[in-house]
Amino acid sequence: MEELKHGWKKRISWLVIAIIVVIVYKMLDNFSSIQAWFGTFFTILKPFLIGLLISYILFLPCRKIENALLKSRFKFISKRARGMAVIATYIIFTLIIIILINCIFPVVRDSIVDLVGNIPEYYDTLVNKYNELPEDSLLKKDIIKEKMSELTNIDIKQYLNISNDKIMEYVKNIINIFSGIFDVFVSIVVSVYILLQRSAIVKSLRRFARAVFNRDTYKALDTYFTRANEVFFTFITSQLLDAVIVGILTTIAMLILRVKYAPLIGFMIGLFNLIPYVGAIVAVIIGILITLITGGFGKALAMAIVVIVLQQIDANIINPKIIGSSLKTSPLLVLFSITIGGAYFGIIGMFLGVPFAVVIKSILTDFIDSKNKIRDEEEKHTSV
Repeated sequence: MEELKHGWKKRISWLVIAIIVVIVYKMLDNFSSIQAWFGTFFTILKPFLIGLLISYILFLPCRKIENALLKSRFKFISKRARGMAVIATYIIFTLIIIILINCIFPVVRDSIVDLVGNIPEYYDTLVNKYNELPEDSLLKKDIIKEKMSELTNIDIKQYLNISNDKIMEYVKNIINIFSGIFDVFVSIVVSVYILLQRSAIVKSLRRFARAVFNRDTYKALDTYFTRANEVFFTFITSQLLDAVIVGILTTIAMLILRVKYAPLIGFMIGLFNLIPYVGAIVAVIIGILITLITGGFGKALAMAIVVIVLQQIDANIINPKIIGSSLKTSPLLVLFSITIGGAYFGIIGMFLGVPFAVVIKSILTDFIDSKNKIRDEEEKHTSV
């Protein structure tokens, strides 16, 4: 009887393996269809994911406002602290968006339109300045001369045969894609619901995990989920705040130096600053090149010195004050995570690669420490 039972178990195991193999084969055979299905699925979920991201970013100011309202002497306010905090947070958030749209984006847009419209002129200026250099100049080495010769033969106007009206039309189309009325409405509703019901949502998730997993697994999941949440929340909020501060400081400095396209350069450096290390370097190089072409070597040098000083102040004073010590990690790991994240997930991967790397490093460190602790105990008992 036991042998018969064991035989049936073996046959069922082989049947399950065969079914899994067939499923995997069919998935690979219809990979494009599966990819399209996942694409459609994530398109449907996009408003919910955007709503989750919005609530995640607004959580900290919402919590601080709620804590302040809870201390109110008026019971009407303290009892409705969470709802009033959510309303206040969205009013502040809406005002910030309105200020950005009406005050900052038009200036940046005008700078981009003017820069693109003047590229043929700047291109000719750059080629002429290069030709005026002495023959023994470091920039007139054979390889650079070859590249400049290729650059000179390019018909730049062919690539820039785009009118300002067309540029604005493209910008409007891009804005329309990301501002579907239904998606925006759903995203806002989802984010409001998450902020209002965050305690109940977290409690439900904990109850579900506790019911599904054993005690040790549940504790581990709870610990790492809490740690990952702290890492991601600290990183996202601090990087956004740091980018705003750096962008404002850079714009003010460029305006004082009377650098052309100062708002555009400041906005670009602040935006690129969201990507640790690499983003700041790329943005500064682009800013120096724009200033070199539009203002000459002297202004480009002054701009480079000021921006590098600001970057050092940010790296050594502003950023550590905002982030603290929770995300301290080696530059090598940061560069590795940015490279891998960018290769597989683009700009979003470059931005979120660092917190992912910090969480994975934390899990691996705990695993290695626990294994080494067991190994030390075994060696200790063996030696005794």
